[in-house]
Parts: sequence; structure tokens; C-alpha cells
Amino acid sequence: MAIAPATRAALRNAYSIENWGGATFDVAMRFLRECPWDRLEQMREAVPDVPFQMLLRGANAVGYTAYPDNAVHAFCDQAVRSGMDVFRVFDSLNYMDNLKLGIDAVGAAGGVVEASICYSGDVTNPKQGRYDLDYYLDLARQLADQKVHVLAVKDMAGLLKPEAASLLIGALRKEHPNLPIHVHTHDTAGTGVASMLAAARAGADAVDCAIDSMSGTTSQPSMGALVSSLRGTELDTGVDPAQVAALDTYWDQVRGVYAPFEAGQLTGSSDVYEHEMPGGQMTNLMFQSKSLGLGDRWPAIKKAYAQANELLGDVVKVTPSSKVVGDLANFMVTNDLTAKDVRDKASSLSFPTSVVEFFQGYLGVPPYGFPEPLRSDIVRGKSVPGGGEFFKARPGADLPPIDLEAERKGLEERYGNRMRPVDALSHIMYPQVFADFMEFRKNYGDLGPLPTRIFCAPMHEGQELSFEIEEGKTMFVKLKSVANKPDENGIVDVVFELNGEQRKIGVTDAAFAKSGRAKTQRKADKGKKGELGAPMPGVVVAVKVSVGDEVKEGEPFVTLSAMKMETVVGAPADGVVQEVCVGTGDTVSPGDLLAVVDAEAGGRA
Repeated sequence: MAIAPATRAALRNAYSIENWGGATFDVAMRFLRECPWDRLEQMREAVPDVPFQMLLRGANAVGYTAYPDNAVHAFCDQAVRSGMDVFRVFDSLNYMDNLKLGIDAVGAAGGVVEASICYSGDVTNPKQGRYDLDYYLDLARQLADQKVHVLAVKDMAGLLKPEAASLLIGALRKEHPNLPIHVHTHDTAGTGVASMLAAARAGADAVDCAIDSMSGTTSQPSMGALVSSLRGTELDTGVDPAQVAALDTYWDQVRGVYAPFEAGQLTGSSDVYEHEMPGGQMTNLMFQSKSLGLGDRWPAIKKAYAQANELLGDVVKVTPSSKVVGDLANFMVTNDLTAKDVRDKASSLSFPTSVVEFFQGYLGVPPYGFPEPLRSDIVRGKSVPGGGEFFKARPGADLPPIDLEAERKGLEERYGNRMRPVDALSHIMYPQVFADFMEFRKNYGDLGPLPTRIFCAPMHEGQELSFEIEEGKTMFVKLKSVANKPDENGIVDVVFELNGEQRKIGVTDAAFAKSGRAKTQRKADKGKKGELGAPMPGVVVAVKVSVGDEVKEGEPFVTLSAMKMETVVGAPADGVVQEVCVGTGDTVSPGDLLAVVDAEAGGRA
């Protein structure tokens, strides 16, 4: 918001400013504790005359799974009314049925439909059997038949080399001379500027880039480099480098504020051509791996990512399909599994939920189908809504419509205050994230007015600051003291001075072990069939059984979650639950004992 006026001036002739979509929608609530709809509307008011662009994951909207058709339509309608202009509609598998839903929803809402081809492989490599030039040209023809407004090539991993850009964009321009073409890439290997220049010369109308201080590596190529390279040519962008330099100075300072959250990638990484990890995922996966205790095994995770991709059938990798590949890679490294191990032991492993749902067809159908017998071994008796183990058509088509007004009223009953239609949509897209967001708001209020530095890093004793909490009303805050240690309930006393008046509040110490939980977790004995060990580190979010329950092997037992990766751990054997060793909220490490089943007691209960 601080740089919005300067951005409006510097980028007044831009095709669009990409500022919304799945990642930003999720992050706003999950980490920044902001309403994504409010954020969009504030930006729209500040920049009323430069088109905004968002990413829409086809039938997955801005989430990781399929939603009922009317939910996708309602989301797009509200997004247009909140200020969105251009919708880059893509599907993580290039699955046309999912794309069509997104295209129809955006068109009905009155948005600009930019239909995307997600790029994978290498069209210049004759040995690249699957994703060759003919594959992309055929996909483009199908999209053009849908009467879309713009055709996009979404190179989410930065695999589009300069020669490939010339070949692909040149061929698309020849077949579709009157359809605007927009090209997106990431600069992971360091070839982004060269590739976008090649795309422009081959006939692209728009290419993606990023402010210099935010560009390079897994981000987009440098705007300054592109603008300067084309200046004085027939492709001159008309962008004033001096105005862009002012934006660059601002973002360079902002990036310093968020430095503690950087993944640590300082250089390009040309091995992306081997593992094909999307730029938007790579730094997230690095952070996720560290959170799972695998930070020192990053090379192994990249290798496992390539293996996981092959196990899944060499899929197009972009959110949410890329999450499936990443979850499987982390699972393989955590449990020291090779690709052969996964195939051989598939029927007895507790895979991440995203992997199971991928094979059930929750994301749609990959271009070349699902690999068998791996698919059947992993799904093994699980069912999908509507019956059966797999979706037989587009997943959302089998989901009943959502009553949006009933969802909104249900939220009012739950939270006791007025809820807007946009709140209902946030809840539908991200139920747990929205619930956590509302709980946070209940406890701490709206943190939007806080200065960024104070949001990202704690105050120190004696520090004083001021900020405007509403127009004409300023709050002066001084941190007086912080207790040295938590009390028996894990509460730390913090004393502030607010506008000269002393206030004391209790803050929960997240590192404090709850009473009764501070114990050394036993490890499961792999030699005992009835002992269930954790397949990954994480937090227990659900325990689905109790002592004395009779269970069948593979029946859902415990649900673990770690950094957006959820795993439902199945019963280790038929029998009766003899012991449950964890509770909701507990943190576990790989191999920790979750429960014990008396395999000899089956049928006696």
C-alpha cells in the first residue's frame, strides 16, 4: 500500500500487475493474518487504472482440491466485484475439463479470460516423448476453441530455454495470429531474461518480470534488464527506468525486513532441468524440508523429487500437482525409501493425503493417465464422494452444490459476529486456515495497522512506537517488561504502556510443553506388527480411534500435519486397539509410537 501511488505511475502502461491468487490468498490468512478480500479491495482503490491479474487454478479455484462448480463461479464473481480484472486460468495437469470450468466461471463473471498452457519438458529435445511441440499446439487449439481472450504459456519451473521459447511461441503465433500471447517464466537457472527476449521476438505480446530487487533465482527475470535490453528497439516497452528504479529502492528495503524468512538460495540452479521443480515451490519446499528436520538432505530431496515425478507418471508440476510431488519426495527421504521401495511396498505404506487423493483423481486426470499397479496399491479400498475408489470424471462435477448463504449463517453462529459473503468464500476455499485466522482475530484483533517490522520481529524492552489504528487515531505503545519464564500453564506476563496507561497481558509460550505431555515419546518396534510408528514428523491433528476399538488394517487411525503436508496413518493390522500413545496437539518425530493394536484380539471384541 505504501508504494501503490508510485507503482500506479511507473507501471501505468503495463498489461497487468499480478497481485492475487492461490498463494497470496492462503498466505494472507495463514501468515499475515489479513483478509485477502480486504487486501484486494484496498489495492484496487489505490491503483484504479492499471489492470490487476490473479492466478485461478481452474476447478481448484485458489485451493488445493476440487470444489463444487457453484463455489468456483461464486468466487470468480466476487473477485471481479472486489477489483480483479485478468484471470490466468490454469490447471495443474493441463486437464481440459478443469480448465473449462475456470474459463466458464471467469467469463460469466465478466473477467478477462487468460487461459494457460502449463509448460513442462523441453520442446527442442527430440527424445522428450511426452510434452513435445504437437502436445502444446493441440492444447492451444482446444483453448482457442473456448473463445478465450488471451493465451498464456505458464513456465512455472523456468524450463523454457531461449531456443524453446522461439520455437513454441513462434509456432503458436503462426497458428493464432490474432490471439494475444502472454509468457510467464521463473529465473531459476538464470536464463529467464534471454528466454523472455526470445519469446518477445517470436511474437509474444506480454512477458512476466519482477522488480529488480525481487527478481532472479526462483522469482521472475529482472524488469530492469528486460526494459533496458529492449530500449530503442521495435519492442521498446515505453517503461521509464528512472521510475522503476524508485520502486526497486523501496522493495530492496522491504526485502530486508523479511530477510529472516528467506530460504537462503543466493544463486541460480541449473539442475532444475533435471528435477523440474517449480520456482514457486522450490523455496517453500526448502523451508518445509528444514521444518521436517531434513534441511541437511536437500540434495537428496531434489533427487527424490525427480523420482517421485516419475512414480506419479511424469506429471505437469504446478500447484497443486507440484505439492503432491513434493509431499511424496519428503515422504521418501524421511522414510529412506527408493522408487523401487515405493512400488514394492505401496500397499502397506501410509502415504501423504495429497498423494492418495491424486491417485483417486481429486485433481483430475494426467495427460497420460495414472501408472498402474501403483495407483491401485495406494488407493486400496479408499472411497471418493459418490462411491467407488476413483473419480470417473471431473471431480467437482460429482460434488453437490454448496449453499453459500447457509455457510455464511453457519459462520455467524460459530463466531457470533456478522460474517460477509467473502468470509464464507474464504471458509469454503480454506476451512482450517480460515478457522485459525478467525481464532487469531478473536484473540488479537486486526493486526493490519501494525508496522511491518513490528509484525515480523518482536519489540525489545524499552522500545516505543506509534501507528495509526484508524483515521485520526494514533496508538503509542511502549514495551515495559517480559517475564523471564512462563508460569505452570505456559503463560508469559508481558507489560506494555498504551497511550500512557500500563497494561499487562498473558501470552502463551508456544515452546512450552502442555502439562502431561512433557515426556519422552516411545519408539515403535518395527518387528511388532501391531505397533504403529509415525511415518513423518508433525503435529497430531486428529486421533480417530480409542482403546478397545476393533479396527481393520489400513483403517484411518491418526492424522498428522506438517507445513501443509497432511498424512492419514492407517491401522498396522486387524485387531483391537490396546493403547493410544498420542493426543491431538502432540508433536511427533519419525518412528514415534502412535498406538498399539492387539492383532490376536481381532474378532473377540
